[in-house]
Amino acid sequence: MLSSLCNKNGMSFIEVLITLFLTTVGVMALLSMQPVSWQAAGRSDFMGRAAGILQSELERNEVRVMNPNQTVATGTTTRTAYPSGQTTAQKGDVAYTVTTTISSLGTNVWRVDAKVTWPGNNRGIAESMTVTRQETFRQ
Repeated sequence: MLSSLCNKNGMSFIEVLITLFLTTVGVMALLSMQPVSWQAAGRSDFMGRAAGILQSELERNEVRVMNPNQTVATGTTTRTAYPSGQTTAQKGDVAYTVTTTISSLGTNVWRVDAKVTWPGNNRGIAESMTVTRQETFRQ
């Protein structure tokens, strides 16, 4: 029994090569996932910024429509928006295209459709909202 505990044999050369091969395959598999993860991170960044612009566009039009002192012009408008909120591009800004359509659904009821697209994605994200006039919003 004591002789089996004190065995001086080490790892064979074949065992070392197999270990190196398996480690290399694992590292290569991880490296192949890197471009996909960068692409997903970029896509989620664009979409997150677009969602913020979309929400602010809907809220801006909602407040304007709810105020009885404001006239509501139906139709489609297109403008360029930047995530920084400035009128011109700041360092790191990407130009988003915001398309807003306002249509009348009846007396004092309008539908606001907004769509935000960005370079490389013409489909973008879109949302709609039904807005009514409210006397408490008169300014």
